[in-house]
Amino acid sequence: MKDNHDLKYNEDDRAQRYFLEFPEMKGQINISRVNSTSHVVAWHRHKKQTDYWFCVNGSFKVGLVEVVDDKTSIRWEYLSDKNPRILKIPPGVWHGYKALQPESVMLYYLTEKYDTEDEWKAKPGHFGENWNTEDK
Repeated sequence: MKDNHDLKYNEDDRAQRYFLEFPEMKGQINISRVNSTSHVVAWHRHKKQTDYWFCVNGSFKVGLVEVVDDKTSIRWEYLSDKNPRILKIPPGVWHGYKALQPESVMLYYLTEKYDTEDEWKAKPGHFGENWNTEDK
């Protein structure tokens, strides 16, 4: 039996990423294993794509930014394997993440296959945000 999917792999200094596409699926399933807690993977937003994020292992600090009438609103969410939930990120919302534990794993579903024409990018710090976590 032949597999009818296309598994792609990409690795850089931030993470190892697997991209899985099925011909009958409109979107795409991705898995990222983040190497360290020192890198921030931000910022980007999509014109038409919705993301659904789920932490499989470890934990993440997720930044969400909405700009309405030139007013910027930053919200922080935390995803963890200890408190499983799915975070929905609609089109137009800037988003990014930072692993809080080494080797954290994120599973995410994209409603559209990855398309560079559907994405805007900005560097960490663009919104004046602080990615550090408080000591408690």
